[in-house]
Order: sequence, then structure tokens, then C-alpha cells
Amino acid sequence: MARTKRRRQTLRTAFSTLRTTSSRVCQGKVALLGLLLLLSSTLLTACAQAQAVPRVSLQGPMSTALGAGKATEKDPVRVVLASITSPQESRVYYDAMLNYLGRQLGRPIEIIQRKTYAEANDLVRAGSADVAFVCTYAYVAGHAEFGMELLAAPVIHGQTIYHADVIVNKNSSITSFSQLRGKVFAFTDPMSNTGTMYPLSLVKALGSTPDKFFAKYFYTYSHDYAIQAVADGLADGASVDSTVYDYLRDSNPSLVAKVKVIQVSPPYGMPPVVVRADLDPHLKEKIQTILLRMNKNSSGRAILAKLHIERFVTVKDSLYDSVRALAKAAGAP
Repeated sequence: MARTKRRRQTLRTAFSTLRTTSSRVCQGKVALLGLLLLLSSTLLTACAQAQAVPRVSLQGPMSTALGAGKATEKDPVRVVLASITSPQESRVYYDAMLNYLGRQLGRPIEIIQRKTYAEANDLVRAGSADVAFVCTYAYVAGHAEFGMELLAAPVIHGQTIYHADVIVNKNSSITSFSQLRGKVFAFTDPMSNTGTMYPLSLVKALGSTPDKFFAKYFYTYSHDYAIQAVADGLADGASVDSTVYDYLRDSNPSLVAKVKVIQVSPPYGMPPVVVRADLDPHLKEKIQTILLRMNKNSSGRAILAKLHIERFVTVKDSLYDSVRALAKAAGAP
């Protein structure tokens, strides 16, 4: 409870300062960068206090060039977590799953957390990470740019699809996205499918740009922080990952009770687990098999149940064609 209050106070202080800055990005970028660096430092400190798992790295990839040579079965499997949720929420979400993966592999797991999806993609591109949990557009971009490969995707509510949920404060009179014109908006990550690409496509469909449409906007770099910003009145609206929204509705109901969904996007392929293209085929197959069979034993099922995941399955690249179409509509490269 104390940690939640400290995080909320940190968010309130940072975002309240943002509200007093110019509504135009030119001036806001400098202030935003400094504030987010301060916020990131605070969160990483809190994350370091969490329960440890083997070989955790929050500062960067290992100094030894494991990606350049042949890895042995004693080397850690390097897993990068993009900031779909905040650092501490990500650790709560992924720790049990990655400990399970390490036990099944018989190898240590090195967890690397990164603030942005772009940073996570860069680690996979450079061979400094073996496995990554990324958002859908980060996969689409990584696949096109350097051959990032699909490994598996979660099944939730019997489906491998999810949505963007446009949210406002529960006391807001706003009932449609168009009514967010002239308001303050919280994007998540610049590469987020649900947190950025979807709302950008809506703005573009209304014949506008973010600079003209919103009085002010900022990036939270996680979906739970976007929900928190709207709940606390720091932003009038946001667009968030429906799986995160549903997870927090159970794990943090008091937070989600402060917001409401006013619009739901079309379906998109579920955020996948991916690997670097040159990962050892034997290791790739072992990791995939462990994930696909995770629901076949009691310990694996228990972990999945806490994450609201029924099982992992293999998926085809075509599942993400709707994400490609959305990115094009949003004006993304």
C-alpha cells in the first residue's frame, strides 16, 4: 500500500508539472524528457527492491558478447521485457513465468527491462537479447526491419486477439473520442499499437494531428500509468491495452473503478513472445515447447491462471496484418 501511494505521488508530481508546461510539443519535449528520466529512476529503484530472480539486469545487456558466439547450456537466456506495464508491475507479472521457464530449461534467466519498445527491439536486433515480450506493432516493425520471429502468443478468453480501450475518468461527461478535442491525452509508448497507433488513426480520421487536436499530450510509457493518469485527472483520456485493463480490473480494482471505457477498437493479434532470428534452433524449439505445454501441468497452469492466460499457442504472421493496416492509417513508417 505504501509503495502504491509513493508511486501515485510520484506520478501526480510529474504529470502535474507537465500540465503547467506549454501545450506544444516543442517546449514540452525538454521538460517531459527530464521528468520521465526522474520518474524512470524512481521506478527502477523501487523495482530493485522487488523479489530477486536469477541474473537480473536493469542497466543494460551483459558486457560479454554472448550473442556473438555460441552460447552454452550454462549461459543465461536473456529475456527483455518491454514496458507494456510499469517496471514493478512487469516484474509482478513476469517473475513467476520466467522462473518457471528457467527451471524447465535448466538454465538461468537474465531479465532485462527497458523503458521503451524501441529499446527492447534494439536489444533483439543487436543480439543482446534472446527472447522478448513485446507489443504487436513492435513485433511488426521488428519483423520487417531485422527478421524478429514469432515464438508463441497467449490465449485469453479463448482468443488470440485483443483490443484498444479508450478510457476517460468515471466522472467525465465525454462519451466519444471526438469529444477529446481540446483535451489532455495520455499516449503510452510511441510504438504501442493500442496506446498510440489506434488513437493516432482516430485523430487522423478526424482530419487533424495530435498537436492540433489535443490541448496537450504526453507519454506514460506503460498502460497502467496511462490508466492512473486518467484516474487521477492528470489526463482527460487515454487508449490502453484491453488485456492490461482486464488484468488490472482484478488485481487493482480500486484503480480501474475510477475510469470507464467509451470506445473499443477492432480486434488485433495478441502481443506475442518473440525471438531473435539467429537464436540457436534447438534452444528456440525448447523454449517454444515449454510455453506451449505450460498449461499441461499444475504449476504451469497456476502461473498462467494468475496472469489470466489460458495457454500459449503458435500463431501465423498474418494474424498481425490488421496491425500493419492500423499503423499505415496512423501514418507510421
